[in-house]
Amino acid sequence: MKTNKLLLIIILLLSIHSFAQPPMGEKKEQIKALKVGFITNELSLTPDEAVKFWPIYNAFDDKQFELRHQKMRAFKDRMDDDLDKMSDKEASALLAQMESNEDELYQIRKKFIASLKGILSPVKIIKLKKAEDDFNRKLLQQYRDKGLRR
Repeated sequence: MKTNKLLLIIILLLSIHSFAQPPMGEKKEQIKALKVGFITNELSLTPDEAVKFWPIYNAFDDKQFELRHQKMRAFKDRMDDDLDKMSDKEASALLAQMESNEDELYQIRKKFIASLKGILSPVKIIKLKKAEDDFNRKLLQQYRDKGLRR
């Protein structure tokens, strides 16, 4: 089992390293495929669990992506304006929008975890969070390393 995990990690790192600036959609799909493999391996999903888990996970991941990238982009655009010229009223409205967005992300994750409780054991649900964090950390490290070599 350790060998399988080590092999998967090596393949993951080599695959991420070998990205040669493909189109953004293609890169996103490559990363998603690597993430699926990584999570499946880390959770040791049975075929029955995988069939039930992945549609729920993909729906959650899509909702989370939409919130983070579309709604947060609007906030970022507002914050790119000269913040010193923003009135307290505008800043308060922006803070309220940001808080609402964070609350919505929290509610989506809470519903996601509740829906997983009938599919995965509590230990596997916790392992999922760890696997997501580990994958993101490794992906970020690969991009940082790649950027330093340029």
